[in-house]
Amino acid sequence: MAEIKRKKVIIVAGPTAVGKTAVAFALARHFKTEIISADSRQCYKELNIGVARPSEHELSKVKHHFIASHSIKEEVTAITFEQYALEKAKELFNQHDVVLLVGGTGLYIKAFCEGLDAIPDIDPTIRQEIMAKYKEKGIAWLQEQLQKKDIIFFKSGELKNPQRMMRALEVFESTGKSILYYRKGKKADREFSIVKVGLELTKEDLVNRINKRVDLMIEAGLLDEVKSLLPYKYLNALQTVGYKELFEHLDCNLSIENAIERIKINTRQYAKRQLTWFRKDDTFNWFAPNNVNEIIEYIK
Repeated sequence: MAEIKRKKVIIVAGPTAVGKTAVAFALARHFKTEIISADSRQCYKELNIGVARPSEHELSKVKHHFIASHSIKEEVTAITFEQYALEKAKELFNQHDVVLLVGGTGLYIKAFCEGLDAIPDIDPTIRQEIMAKYKEKGIAWLQEQLQKKDIIFFKSGELKNPQRMMRALEVFESTGKSILYYRKGKKADREFSIVKVGLELTKEDLVNRINKRVDLMIEAGLLDEVKSLLPYKYLNALQTVGYKELFEHLDCNLSIENAIERIKINTRQYAKRQLTWFRKDDTFNWFAPNNVNEIIEYIK
């Protein structure tokens, strides 16, 4: 135990478009180590442009894990990530004293650091029924069902993320208990130390970065990527910003201009929720993404 306690995982987190990838690369080069992605969307091999996956060139320079590792047809949860990342970190510690875990999915990072209780298996029929109802009646139906059945989750405020909401509803329908019941009250004891680095920008700078990133995604061919995924549009993995808006456009419900503007608005709202989540954790130390030397000194 004493030997492995010298091992360290550096968490780099923050809102979308804040600059996590660039900081992660700089840290990985400095500490001569590898990166585990804590992103609930970049793990899907079918998603690329819309999830801002690192380029092939970047991936060739620093080895990443949990990127393009799963299919959108697979069920990937925080428990999936916890098990994967713990096993991968243990493996990487054979060659490295420091491992980087980088991403913006707060629940994945919480699962890795503190652990989550395993949720019982979900009846696939229940899942399919919920997805069909959501397809027919939309997000308002999900909100209404959760208010009636899982008031604990309803009060958590996660009511703009259809994927999370469908997951919460299927867990309640299958187990009779809120999904929040399965989030551990007691933190797991990890056999390594954890350093948490949060990245932040001014609101104006972050909004500008988000808007520019969305424009670049469109230029890079995001619409064609979304067209190729049309047969899978109702999978949980695709109920996500950048894809659902363009599905609406392809269904002739939104003009392309309105769809792009909706992506920018929804991305800004998502970034705000990410910051709210991470700000609740007072073990994070916050830095501007261009202060890499300062971050390295803090980690040391």
